[in-house]
Amino acid sequence: MLKSYEDLREWIEIVDEFGELKKISGADWNLEMGAITELIGREGKYPPPAIVFDNIPGYPQGFRTIFGTTGSVQRMALTLGLTNVKSGTDLIKAYREKSKDLKPIPPKVVKKAPILENIDSGKDIDLYKFPVPFMHEKDGGRYIGTNSLVITRHPDEGWINLGTYRVMVHGKDHASFYITPGKHGRIDRDLYFERKQPCPVAVSVGHDPLLFLAAGNEIPYGLSEYAYAGGFKGKPIEVVEAGYTGLPIPAYAEIVLEGEAVWDDRKPEGPFGEWTGYYASGEREEPVIRVKNVYYRNDPIMTCSKPSRPPSDYSFSKGIVKSALIWEELEKCGVPNVKGVWCHEAGGGRLFNVVSIKTSYPGHSRQAAFITSQTHSGAYLNRFAVVVDDDIDPSNLFDVIWAMSTRCDPAQDIDILRNCWSGPVDPIFPVGQKGLNTRAVIDACRPYAWKEDFSPVAECSRELRDQTYDKWKDILGLI
Repeated sequence: MLKSYEDLREWIEIVDEFGELKKISGADWNLEMGAITELIGREGKYPPPAIVFDNIPGYPQGFRTIFGTTGSVQRMALTLGLTNVKSGTDLIKAYREKSKDLKPIPPKVVKKAPILENIDSGKDIDLYKFPVPFMHEKDGGRYIGTNSLVITRHPDEGWINLGTYRVMVHGKDHASFYITPGKHGRIDRDLYFERKQPCPVAVSVGHDPLLFLAAGNEIPYGLSEYAYAGGFKGKPIEVVEAGYTGLPIPAYAEIVLEGEAVWDDRKPEGPFGEWTGYYASGEREEPVIRVKNVYYRNDPIMTCSKPSRPPSDYSFSKGIVKSALIWEELEKCGVPNVKGVWCHEAGGGRLFNVVSIKTSYPGHSRQAAFITSQTHSGAYLNRFAVVVDDDIDPSNLFDVIWAMSTRCDPAQDIDILRNCWSGPVDPIFPVGQKGLNTRAVIDACRPYAWKEDFSPVAECSRELRDQTYDKWKDILGLI
């Protein structure tokens, strides 16, 4: 039976019940929480658990952080309200099926909410009141926004955007925030700045993991992530209007900062270890949020993510959602017979994307490959778009490399696209030359013109495998 939850706290209780929560007491905010998360993710059991840190030195008991919220099939299914899901491919298919008929539900404004339990203003504001992690050894500072919702309003069209952008603390009442060019929050911010107007901003740093999934992926322009998440929940996300900006903030959030950014108020931001696995974006001047109010619940829980060399504590969920969105966009663009999509964790869920199709006409595989490289969900900082036949499991990297090695003639089947959408976190370009990249489009399908004459695969037929298994299963010991 599918369980539902109201807020992050109920979500944590359910995850604890099915054995995917680890509680750690006494870890320091300074490097230890980040290092522990990395060790558990890489060297612990699979899938890695969500991790709650409590009794953090220097902070009151009850002030907690949580890492790795959406790092498993079961936790993703819980968050998205999906049933009968046992594998990553099941998860992608179930996500797609639900999103096909998704009816966005606008948020509901309420007057009373848990997030209003405490409100600090003026001299009482102190961002260091919370156990803000120092994540990586070479970071430029403490990052309060890693698993965050940066909330902005389009100044002309009025719709609300939630984006996961990084936020670095500079002082008790101000923090800089970085947004990649082209992201919806950056479009909003730039419009205010072009007009020499302050940009109202709210930042949630403790919230329902569903809002994190919505904010961290490419939702269509003009559609609020609140409405998208409401569609998955089947009911409105409850919000309250923040006192200074009027922006809607999650009613069941744990911690929310509210303020404004001004076009000529900037401070150095970075470096920061990013999802590509590098400190690739360096340090540069970024706008500062001057915080006017801080809202928080009693015993608040800060949601955190530790980007790093993959796999990181959120690369799994990034790849799952990205795969489902690319699959959906391929079909909307008219590409038929897509059998699977997988955005590999080794590429941070963005850099190495594989599509499996049943080729049906000349140019079909090329069509799928080029569109994959430029869909809204797949275009940002993509490096490789690979298309394989339907006998290849796109999630199995061994199978994908075998198809590339045997069905792809590099001179004929690899195309290079130039001047594509990239950004400052792209490690292959030096500082000062970031923003655009190239990408390889790889056709690893049997050539359509003579695919029936292509060398047959040297493996047992399905019939022979089944017969052999039935006869010898007790001796073989196979599951």
